Amino acid sequence: MVKITDTARESAMMRYIGVHTIDTGGLQMAVRRAAGAKATALQIFSAIPKYYGDKSSIRPERVQRYREALAAAGIAPSKVIVHAAYVLNTATADDLKWGRAAAGLAKELERSTALGVGGVCFHPGAATGGDRPTAVLRVARAMTQALEAVSGETKLMIENTAGAGTTVGRTAEEIGAILAAIPAAHRARAGYGLDTCHLFSAGHDIAGSPAALVRVLDEFEAAAAGEPPSFFHLNDSEGGLGSNKDRHMLIGEGKIGVEPFEWLLHDRRSAGIPLVLETPQAQPVVADEDPTPDPWDVRMIALLRELAAR
Repeated sequence: MVKITDTARESAMMRYIGVHTIDTGGLQMAVRRAAGAKATALQIFSAIPKYYGDKSSIRPERVQRYREALAAAGIAPSKVIVHAAYVLNTATADDLKWGRAAAGLAKELERSTALGVGGVCFHPGAATGGDRPTAVLRVARAMTQALEAVSGETKLMIENTAGAGTTVGRTAEEIGAILAAIPAAHRARAGYGLDTCHLFSAGHDIAGSPAALVRVLDEFEAAAAGEPPSFFHLNDSEGGLGSNKDRHMLIGEGKIGVEPFEWLLHDRRSAGIPLVLETPQAQPVVADEDPTPDPWDVRMIALLRELAAR
């Protein structure tokens, strides 16, 4: 049995480990389910993720219920992430679709700022016109438009992609180029995060060795002008290295394995930011008023805390 030292315990406490819980019954129920799994971070949707949400506002009473539940759970608002709609393609060359995606991103930032979360993460989309450098600039323009439209402290954060097709954001260079195109007046509210499944599937060998993982993280940090990630999504991968397959698995049940997550949890860049599981649920259907945490969430959070404390 591994002996956990005081230093290891302190290090583990600095890791804000959470989950994207099911929000059946409202955002307050998502919070209660996360708290039941002993999460100290959380990811939610502020609107239905299959739609643009460019005209969807959030009612004050919904915000109030969420905030009350969050306070009762003891989860810091800064450790909550809202995941933007999956359909937002801010890299597209289609002007009509880009306009709706940009409006949807701005509306997402508006809803998330009302909730008071730490940040919004989004998938940048695909370079449908084939011109990747121009697609990168379109993503930055959509981010800038949203940041100009919505004031506050909530950050807007790019999520790296698994690299299927023409998707933008699979390399450190593309993430860095998007951030570099954000005007200086708004740059402090822009950032990025890294999904372990996406990294691995895009060909970044985070499972090769501790040194290999550090090299990948160093590469992204350098491309972002020295800025570390603002969050991590902790997911194992169904697909192999370089498969470009975005299929999340429980940690230890995919091609990445358990050990690389221990390396990541001991890297300085995993301290103080949301570390969110987006792994499968044992019970994908729950009753509106059922606050019971998903057993797989409970198991995964316990595993990550053990790894962080080693």
